[in-house]
Amino acid sequence: MSNPALSNNPALNGKTLTAEELNRIYDQPAANLQRPGIDGAAASAAVVGAAAHTNMGQQPPIVGSEQPMTYENTISKTVFLFILVVAGAGVGWWMPILMLPGAIVGLVLGLVNSFKKEPSVPLIIGYAVAQGLFLGGFSMFMERVYPGIVMQAVLGTMSVFAVTLLLFRSGKVRTSPKMTKIFLIAMVGYLVFSLVNLGIMIFGSGEIANSAWGLRSGVTVMGIPLGVIIGALAVLLAAYSLVMDFELIKNGVQNRVPEKWAWSAAFGLMVTLIWLYVEILRILAILRGN
Repeated sequence: MSNPALSNNPALNGKTLTAEELNRIYDQPAANLQRPGIDGAAASAAVVGAAAHTNMGQQPPIVGSEQPMTYENTISKTVFLFILVVAGAGVGWWMPILMLPGAIVGLVLGLVNSFKKEPSVPLIIGYAVAQGLFLGGFSMFMERVYPGIVMQAVLGTMSVFAVTLLLFRSGKVRTSPKMTKIFLIAMVGYLVFSLVNLGIMIFGSGEIANSAWGLRSGVTVMGIPLGVIIGALAVLLAAYSLVMDFELIKNGVQNRVPEKWAWSAAFGLMVTLIWLYVEILRILAILRGN
């Protein structure tokens, strides 16, 4: 769903290393790499994001002997996954019965991809297709209840992505160890709230349990639905996650890591964008609900 992905690896922590330093580093045992990102459905997105770990136990990317990760191949892989998500969403829109299987398979594959030591292209592709099926069915149901809401959510998602990218390119936003710790704590809090809310909706009774979004729409703070406040926090977390994605891609390109890690970067971006879309869609639904 990002993100401190690969941040524990010296080759990706923001330092531009010389060829000699890379050789020395990669001769050492493989280091574990962590990457919060996020999955498609609300609570499952937080689960995948908090669990997203990868490992970069590779030989050094010696110049001229191995094709390194570049902005171009990272963008092409991201666009490819985006097309798969959109295609899957088209199928899910017309066959909403596939929404639940898509959500389950997407959650499983998201967790598997997060814990794998090296990126698996087939599993990442499978994740994109499954999440597309889920998003298509979910979006179709939301569009029937609130006409026009899907286009609003898509525009909102693209706007957050574009603004975050522009701010990152300008150098005005960057990650920091302190902010990353706050991000991780907030992610855990968001996950706990999502699980508690899900439990209330499944096992509880009364007005809140029977409302469309549980605590999100059944409780207000100063007249504002709790779901809007939580959703706004989630959007901020997703935006910071995008900043981590961009920074890690930049570090990976600068340090010439193997090209296969571009798939991990593309996977992380998809996790974050899907999570962002679901949150914006839900915020709009709560605001337009009665």
